[in-house]
Amino acid sequence: MVSASAEAHEPADPSEGGGLVASHDPAVADGPELTRLRLDIAYDGTDFSGWARQPGRRTVCGEIEEKLGAIVRTPVLLTVAGRTDAGVHASGQVAHVDVPTAALPDDPSRWIRRLARFLPRDIRVTGISVAPEHFDARFSAIRRHYEYRLTTAPYGAEPLRARDTVAWPKTVDLEAMQRASRSLLGLHDFAAFCKRRDGATTVRELQRYDWSRDGDILTAYVSADAFCWSMVRSLVGAALAVGEGRRSVEWMTALLQERERAASVAVAPAHGLSLVRVDYPADDELAARNVATREVRGPIVPGCC
Repeated sequence: MVSASAEAHEPADPSEGGGLVASHDPAVADGPELTRLRLDIAYDGTDFSGWARQPGRRTVCGEIEEKLGAIVRTPVLLTVAGRTDAGVHASGQVAHVDVPTAALPDDPSRWIRRLARFLPRDIRVTGISVAPEHFDARFSAIRRHYEYRLTTAPYGAEPLRARDTVAWPKTVDLEAMQRASRSLLGLHDFAAFCKRRDGATTVRELQRYDWSRDGDILTAYVSADAFCWSMVRSLVGAALAVGEGRRSVEWMTALLQERERAASVAVAPAHGLSLVRVDYPADDELAARNVATREVRGPIVPGCC
């Protein structure tokens, strides 16, 4: 079921990545020389309280920082592209971490196997590489891609996909959902779809919002420069209301005129959502992208999508 409130799915730690913020410039960090690594990460978010580290809770960031810190024998701090909420999955998450240069093997990708032995089965670091100069997993990103998966089958989700597929045994008008979703494309204030935080902008550029059907499976493809808290699941919840005939296409389009969270917009369940890819500019454009992003983004707040 879609719920109008998703408080149980929201992380509580307000800091970026997992608690503390690592230096963004290894060259000027105090202490030993550091090298910045890019980590590509996949996880099943079902049994995690989101990405961000939270005392006393199992989180994706906490698990990786603990295991990687044991390998380099010093505490490490991750900065991530998308701070996913509790229950949200990822196949294309990206993070960076600064580690002592002296601890690095000749080929950092050798750590992939070591981490696979130490990490729980619901997290995998799928790639490790030395990051290019000025790379920042959060501020360098130019686009995040999410997919939302649900099934309209009368029996619900197939058992092998039940953890990432929402059971939605209802008849929906996919064409109406498409028209409503595409009407939101472009640069807009998405306040109606976001949980507002003081000082944080809700202006985003929605670059793709499409739906596809494969038998009983419906998939939403949602891409933007960035997302505010609960935005993707709210977009999905609104489109489903249109698809069921409870709301009109015009209602969804008119939500762009709202400047506060709309009580009429339900938040779709977390487990249907996955972060599938993060895009970055060419290496020689990273520094400029970092500056541009910092100028328009508000302070770090909990939650994402």
